[in-house]
Formats: sequence, C-alpha cells, structure tokens
Amino acid sequence: MTKLLLLLVSFLLAASQLTTARQPLAGGWSPIKNLTDQHVSDLGEHAVSEHDKASKDSLEFVRVVKGEEQVVAGMNYRLVIEAKDAKGQVAKYVAVVWEKVWANFKQLTSFKPISS
Repeated sequence: MTKLLLLLVSFLLAASQLTTARQPLAGGWSPIKNLTDQHVSDLGEHAVSEHDKASKDSLEFVRVVKGEEQVVAGMNYRLVIEAKDAKGQVAKYVAVVWEKVWANFKQLTSFKPISS
C-alpha cells in the first residue's frame, strides 16, 4: 500500500511539473518563440495602425523583431517593431498590445520609439 501511495505521489508531481513547464507564468513575461507567426505579425500591424490613428502619423509596419507575452486577463504582448516613416526611414518602436481573443478585443496600451 505504501509503495502504491509513493508511486501515485511521484506521478502527480511529475505531471504537475510537465503542465507548468508548458504554460507561461501568470504575471511574468515570456519570450515569443516564433516571431514570424501570422498572429504576431497581425498584432504588430494592429499596433502600428492604432498608433497612426491616434497620432495622425503615417508609419508602415515592416516586421516584429522581438517580442514577449504576459498572461493577464487575456494576454499582453510587448513587441519590438520595425516601421517605416513617410520618407522610407526604418526605425524601431516598442508597443504593448492587450488582447482578449475570446472577446475579439485588442487594445494598444503603449507605443514608443526606441532611441538609437
């Protein structure tokens, strides 16, 4: 009986470690592994588009060069984006997008140029 109990406890501990290893830590930032994923690109395009609307700017999204995600009430995405201005100059910006997929909700919460 004791061996069976030890085996069961060992199994449950191993299973819980596997589960937590695959899921992002709530509240902590985790790197985005695939920056070329279409969803990540869509978030980058959304960030630039929303920035342009709010600032009357005319940036054009180029690509996401770095990104992190954070589990909140939904997901926060902190993205380093390359965008082109009206003169064709490419610069980097850091944007934070809050998304709740189940509610079809995306909000740009921050968009700032990165100093060279």
